[in-house]
Amino acid sequence: MSPPPTLDIYIGYDVAERVAYHALCQSLVDHASRPIRIVPIALSTLGRLHDRPRIRQQSTDFSFSRFLTPYLSGYEGWSLFMDCDMLVRADIAELFALADDRFAVIVAQHEYEPRDREKFLGNVQLPYSKKNWSSVVLFNNARCQALTPDYVNTASGLDLHQFRWLESDAQIGALPLEWNWLVGEYPHSPTAKIAHFTRGGPYFAEYADCDYADEWREALARTVSVARSDAGG
Repeated sequence: MSPPPTLDIYIGYDVAERVAYHALCQSLVDHASRPIRIVPIALSTLGRLHDRPRIRQQSTDFSFSRFLTPYLSGYEGWSLFMDCDMLVRADIAELFALADDRFAVIVAQHEYEPRDREKFLGNVQLPYSKKNWSSVVLFNNARCQALTPDYVNTASGLDLHQFRWLESDAQIGALPLEWNWLVGEYPHSPTAKIAHFTRGGPYFAEYADCDYADEWREALARTVSVARSDAGG
């Protein structure tokens, strides 16, 4: 199938990692070959649409609100959700080109045991089946209508993150792992298309020298730079 003219990308926004959101947006724009529409999923904008109380196991503001992506898309077309702690190193249109109507969602299907029991800001690193599958999700929105605001507000974390709202795992397609490369869990790879700073990003002092950190800082620098246009006029 052909991707839509404009590619809809929803990014989890966390007040503790604002800088990560902006650097990720820059990296998306830097590499995109098609128009993109970026929507931050910020709790301050959702109001009563998402008012479930925060729990200790929740490491980010968007731990559960990410699953509102199909609803926010009007249950139409394809939308991509991404955690904010990422760096895009390739054309995101290539990811959308992997959309396949046989599936309700398409994700990188990781199989790993987290190295740490604690991650950034002292958050607990909880191991569970399908961990990090939901950090990059290409949603076939019309097939995700079980994700109503009421369900997202009340379902358990495992029901949401393990895709138990689908009829079966056969509805989950697979992205190449390069589209969600777990920094610090996987070895450095020059072919990683999305670097995911899942243990902690280079904006935290203890992860300042992690893989892809220099690239991330370069993307951040471009968000605050002013350059003379070469086009003239």
